Amino acid sequence: MARETYKERLAELQGELLEMGKLVDQAIALSIQALANRDAALARRIIDGDVQINMALRDIEEKCLVLIATQQPLASDLRTILSVSNIATEMERMGDYAKGIAQITLDMADQPLLKPLIDVPRMANKGRQLLRDQLDAFIRRDVDAARRLSAEDDEIDALYDQVYRELLIFMMEDPRTVSRATRLLWVAHNLERIGDRTTNIGERTIFLVTGQIEELNP
Repeated sequence: MARETYKERLAELQGELLEMGKLVDQAIALSIQALANRDAALARRIIDGDVQINMALRDIEEKCLVLIATQQPLASDLRTILSVSNIATEMERMGDYAKGIAQITLDMADQPLLKPLIDVPRMANKGRQLLRDQLDAFIRRDVDAARRLSAEDDEIDALYDQVYRELLIFMMEDPRTVSRATRLLWVAHNLERIGDRTTNIGERTIFLVTGQIEELNP
């Protein structure tokens, strides 16, 4: 494979990563929409659509392996390939969290929401924004942005703590709300984990540029 073609393959690989990011971003948005509207049909569509995210991961992993096996990449290119593979894995897990929220929607489709969804959509929107921005920082090799964005995950953590406290009060005051409150806690937990995964993407950007593993938001 000519060097020019090899570089094109690396660029295509990162382009596929961005396309996978769009699938995950959409899955997160739709999962909250399904929950808010008690939309069982949309929830099922999200669950079925998770296959597409899984396939995107497998395709990226396979292409990464082919490049490593056939091109004997230099250290900087090898870090790019490994980082792309790792980020794709992080996003596949985010897709699983969105799928989990959709499943929770199905589990409680016949029950009214315990409380209006205010902080949960905020968590989702922040997580989606961090995903897009961290992917952009990765493509631009922007270490400073990766660190700054990772610190913004604290906003999601703070919202999660607020949701946790509110739902705990509901359960303490009325034990009959335990089931519905617990499911909303699972939703919030999934969104909190999505935020953590965006931080992991930031860590891969730093690894790509510096060759060092740096733990952000330990």
